[in-house]
Amino acid sequence: MAEESGKALEMLAVALEKEQKGRDFYKEAAEKCANDLGKEVFRTLMVEEGIHIKRVKEIYEGLQGGKVWTAEWKAHKMDSPDLDKLVRERISKLGPKAKGETGDVEALGIGVEMEQGAITFYEENLERSVDPLEREFITCMIAEEQSHYRALADLKLYLENPESWFAEMEHSTLDGA
Repeated sequence: MAEESGKALEMLAVALEKEQKGRDFYKEAAEKCANDLGKEVFRTLMVEEGIHIKRVKEIYEGLQGGKVWTAEWKAHKMDSPDLDKLVRERISKLGPKAKGETGDVEALGIGVEMEQGAITFYEENLERSVDPLEREFITCMIAEEQSHYRALADLKLYLENPESWFAEMEHSTLDGA
């Protein structure tokens, strides 16, 4: 049991560092972003990474204090659990008239890489976890990080090439084809 708790504490310490880096990056990206939807996405991600930090800290402090895994982390819920769906709906309403500043697209690319790194990290830890509540926590984190990834990737594609986004996401067909 102590060994499992030690591994969980190690995982949570790394998770906390990743979530804090993410929150700080999204805060800075939101301040610099020229695109309104990009600003909104970065601000939302900053808040959601803050929720992740609260969850991780709560679990970490409990385990460090000798407690076992609990479901108390569930009290920290996301305001917009389907960020990727929200982004797609907003892009659909904006139409193919995006203006993507180079810095915005680069920040989105960095965010995509960070989220993929978080997904990989949590997936690797899911394979090693045995406690059912720990597995539930990690599974939830993976789903939320995947939503972040999809939102960032969609917005990046849209700002790089709006027509391509609409062709890919809206499944439009070519006339005469």
